Amino acid sequence: MQPMPGSLSITPPDPPLRDPMVVAAFRGWNDAASAASSTISTIAAQRHADQIGTVDPEEFYDFQVTRPIIDLTGDDPSLTWPEVEIMAARCPDADRDLVLVVGGEPSMRWPTFCRLLLDAVEALGAKRFITLGALLADVPHTRDVALTVMTTQEGLVQGMDTRPPGYRGPTGIVGVLHLLAAERGLEAVSLWAPTSHYAAGVVNHKAELALIEGVASVTGVPIDTTDVRASAREFEEQVDQVVAGDPRLQQLVEQLEQAIDEDEPVEFEEGDLPSGDELVAELERFLRERQDPPPPQGI
Repeated sequence: MQPMPGSLSITPPDPPLRDPMVVAAFRGWNDAASAASSTISTIAAQRHADQIGTVDPEEFYDFQVTRPIIDLTGDDPSLTWPEVEIMAARCPDADRDLVLVVGGEPSMRWPTFCRLLLDAVEALGAKRFITLGALLADVPHTRDVALTVMTTQEGLVQGMDTRPPGYRGPTGIVGVLHLLAAERGLEAVSLWAPTSHYAAGVVNHKAELALIEGVASVTGVPIDTTDVRASAREFEEQVDQVVAGDPRLQQLVEQLEQAIDEDEPVEFEEGDLPSGDELVAELERFLRERQDPPPPQGI
């Protein structure tokens, strides 16, 4: 690894990447139901991406918020610190390669973190920076996921519906990177997937599928979605079973479906929806019975 100023180390691939595009996601506030980070993991696995860089966590993480993981279950105890991985994915069936970035959202020193990361990907030859996010929303798990797309140039997302930004308020590292990349003159695209707020306790593979299809469209890199489609069907079936056991939740889903179908906002009366704690407890109980792990927490 070649150290860069600060806490980022990277080894430029040999031979150099071809017209690389960056796709980045961060666990935590920007990653409802783990949909965005799962997208990076799926693409990295399918494209046999190699790690070419990391960000030293000590300067950017509060370890009381993003805690290291200890494993004492085997003969060789291990300690894993939070980190940001930078991976290179060569795509011989496309006109370009990909640089994939994934990790926990930093706790501090965001301007320095963003500068180091943008410096690194520009040094690799990247001219387009794509950020992925997922948010909890009033959407039913039974419908296809419609992405919100923001871009610095309309031509970057041909064939995709886009919305002008209409949000003012706190943002995560994804929003910061999107704007700072644009300020540098990079082509910046941000893809956001809404996820069902009542099903936040499981990985939302339907949202992941929408993000993967969005990445394929923006980058021109083919991505096989066969396995993700199967996982999306299983996700819907899992949540269906939970919903069927709670009349209030069943009523909520029906209201959300009607609102989506009629393209109208839905209004809820107090007491319509089980509490967040109730929903999480029910989904986690269901997962324990199936021996499926919930998405990682506290990252």
